[in-house]
Amino acid sequence: MNKPIVLITGGNSGIGKAAAKMLASRGAEVIIACRNQARGNEAVVEIKKASENNDVYLLVMDLSSKRSILAACEEFRKGHNQLNCIIHNAADFDISRKTRDVTEEGIERIWATNHIGPVLLTKHLTNEIRKSGQGRVITISSKGLIAHPFLKVKLDDPEFREGGFSVEKAYYQSKLAQEMYTYWLAAQYRNTSITANCIRVTNVKIDISRFPNLSNMAKQMYAMKSKFSITPEQMAEVYVWLALSTEASKYSGELLDEKCRTISPGKYGRDTINIKNVMQLTEKYIPDLLADK
Repeated sequence: MNKPIVLITGGNSGIGKAAAKMLASRGAEVIIACRNQARGNEAVVEIKKASENNDVYLLVMDLSSKRSILAACEEFRKGHNQLNCIIHNAADFDISRKTRDVTEEGIERIWATNHIGPVLLTKHLTNEIRKSGQGRVITISSKGLIAHPFLKVKLDDPEFREGGFSVEKAYYQSKLAQEMYTYWLAAQYRNTSITANCIRVTNVKIDISRFPNLSNMAKQMYAMKSKFSITPEQMAEVYVWLALSTEASKYSGELLDEKCRTISPGKYGRDTINIKNVMQLTEKYIPDLLADK
């Protein structure tokens, strides 16, 4: 690619910021999307300095808000008519949250941020992705799904309106839905130059200071877990490979691990009927989604 343009959500911290630095250092124009303008601006300065690349920009966007996503897409189009790659890195996994929370639009926040938001964002930037010549859509899931082999998307109540909510349940459901969305999207892009793939992120060292409400026990557990985790930079290598490498252009409709190996999602996640049902559910939040080609 010649000066590829990459949009990465949640590019102001963690794996997202590490990936943004790598992408910029390898010559890409990088646009980081995040909710907080001040933190986003700080990250842009840091990424520019680390990469020695001034083509790094901020796009203020709250993935839990349809209104914010649509406004951000309009803002993006003011300066760009194409997009080579979008990386759906941002996610809501606030492990200190104890109760169900809803967005300004009345949607459970984790479901809105982790699944509906990325689908809506891709839908409204698809024309720009097409114009790039060889566009790539990268979704992000979690290796933690291995510990939930019988998990299914709650088609009748994905927002836990009827009870049973926990951050863990909501998070892993949203990540399973993202994997299934990726398979659907790759099928839509068949016979085009656009690819869609998903990365299952493994245990990565996190900044505990981002979760000030964690109990002491939880902090100790994460400190122990951190000893067996890889760094954000190590995980970001997969993002960058899938976003920029020539070899990765041959992949579409694949689920990859932290070593760039293709892996299986399990029978439920790859079943075509189940994927259709999840996408019909998604269309209830995003009208005319299934009519898009």
